[in-house]
Amino acid sequence: MINSVLSLVLPAYNEEANLEEVVKEALEEIPKSFELFEIIIVNDGSKDKTGEIADRLAVQSVGTVRVIHHNLNRGYGAALSSGFAAAQGDYLMFMDSDRQFKAEDIRLLAPYLSKADIIVGYRKKRHDPFYRFWIGYIFNTIITLFFGIYLRDIDCGFKIFRADVLKKMKLESPGVLINTEIHAKAQHQGRSIIEVGVNHYPRLSGKQSGASLRVIARAMKETILLWFRMQSYVPPQDLGISRNGLEHNNTLGVTRAVKPFPSFSLATAMTFFILVLVWRIINRWRGK
Repeated sequence: MINSVLSLVLPAYNEEANLEEVVKEALEEIPKSFELFEIIIVNDGSKDKTGEIADRLAVQSVGTVRVIHHNLNRGYGAALSSGFAAAQGDYLMFMDSDRQFKAEDIRLLAPYLSKADIIVGYRKKRHDPFYRFWIGYIFNTIITLFFGIYLRDIDCGFKIFRADVLKKMKLESPGVLINTEIHAKAQHQGRSIIEVGVNHYPRLSGKQSGASLRVIARAMKETILLWFRMQSYVPPQDLGISRNGLEHNNTLGVTRAVKPFPSFSLATAMTFFILVLVWRIINRWRGK
C-alpha cells in the first residue's frame, strides 16, 4: 500500500457506454494500491450523455470523483491538460475511458513508483483493428526519428507520473501529440522512465476516432509544430532530478542513459518532408 495520493485523470469524449464501468472499476481497484485517491473525469465536449453520467458519478462519490466539462471538443491533449491542472495528488495518472484498459493493472505499475519519475505502460498484446496497429507502428517510428524517443508504445493510455514532474511542464499540444510532448520534455530534462507491460482489451462499445483522417492530419501538423518548439525548449530550473537521467526498461532488465534531444538529420528531414506531403494530400482530399 502506497501512502500517497493518486489523481486519476479520465479523458472522455462520447463514452456514455463505457464511462460508468471504468469509474466503478477504478473506485474498486485504486484502494488496493493507494491509501488516498481522486478521480477527475474530463468531459471533452461530448455530444452524447457522457457529461450527464459523469455528473451523476460525481454526486454518488462526493469528494472522490470530480468532473471538468469542456463546452467544445478541444482534443485529447487539452482534456489531459485540464485534468492535470486540477489534480491535487502526489502522483498523476491517466487512463483512457474506452474500457480497453483495466484499473486493476495499476498494481503492475505501483511497485516501481519509488524507482523512477515516470512509469509508462505498454500494451503487451494490442487488441485493435490491424490498420490501427500499423498506424501506431508508423507513428512510433516517426516519433523516434523526429525526437529520439525510444519507447515501445508511446501512445499507450496508461501511465503514472510524479506530480511535481508533470506540473512543471508547460504542455501545449491539444491533440494526440500530448504523449510525445511529455516524453520529449521529460527526456530533455533527464527524467527517469520505467516501462511496464499492461493488458489491453477490445473496444466493446463506442467509436474509435484515432484513425480518422481528421485526427491523422491534425497529428501530423502537431508533430511538425512540436518539433519546431522543441528546438528552442529550455527545461525549467530546479528540477530536483535525483536519478541521474537514467531510463530503465523493465522487460529487458537494463538501465540506460536517456538520449539527448536529436539535432536535425537527413532522416529527420526526409520524415519531415513525408509528413508535410501526406498532410497536404489528406487536407486536399478532405476539401473535395
